[in-house]
Amino acid sequence: MGYVEELKEFVEVIARLRAPDGCQWDKEQTHQSLRPNMLEEAYEAVDAMDDNDMKHLQEELGDVLLQVVLHSQIASEEGAFTIEDVTRGIKNKIIHRHPHVFGNTKVTSTKDILDNWDKLKAEEKKHRKSAMDGISKAQSALMSAQKISKKAVKQGFEWPDEESLYECIMSEFKEFKEAKAINDKEQMEEEFGDILFAIVNLARWNKIDAEQALLKANKKFIKRFRKMEELANKPLSEYSINEYDNLWRTAKKELSY
Repeated sequence: MGYVEELKEFVEVIARLRAPDGCQWDKEQTHQSLRPNMLEEAYEAVDAMDDNDMKHLQEELGDVLLQVVLHSQIASEEGAFTIEDVTRGIKNKIIHRHPHVFGNTKVTSTKDILDNWDKLKAEEKKHRKSAMDGISKAQSALMSAQKISKKAVKQGFEWPDEESLYECIMSEFKEFKEAKAINDKEQMEEEFGDILFAIVNLARWNKIDAEQALLKANKKFIKRFRKMEELANKPLSEYSINEYDNLWRTAKKELSY
């Protein structure tokens, strides 16, 4: 059976689940109730990519597809749009944004392709009044900061060099310490946000995905902490600072082998 037939049958399965005599749980779902599922499945697919686990990735992509088809089925029942509208819309968008493949536009580099993509996207989104329009309100703050930074740079808002960016980061730390000195919690929170935003710009400057970098740091910490738990000869809560430091160093050394 080809992928067209498989996809058609899958759409029919989801419609059956939502039918009057279908699954009670599926019938009760709404776009809002399924919102956490969409996020969870997307993150699990990314985890599989990071682990380079193709079997797991196949499964997780199926779960992502389930969310797409289920939301489309709900929208179809409400008269908003259908799965055909979804696939037609993305197909037309991709064709329109790749005139160097589906048209006669000539490009000589990846930069040309990306510049052209941005130009075509701007033409499609003429209703947007600000360069900051279109930033997702649901994505993580770190991802939003990266997108905001990139959008600002495209408008020419950029540090003259990396050293000036380091100076900016240091000045934000200084302002945080000043707010802390007078115990101004609201100002401390504001300055801490400025520190994070400036560091995200440092990541962008060096072509590092800040979200992925932090995810990797989280995973690394968890891995080392679990190793510490394995090596410990008493509850970690009973360790002194020096014992903790030595245990951390040992765990780090063993994991590097």
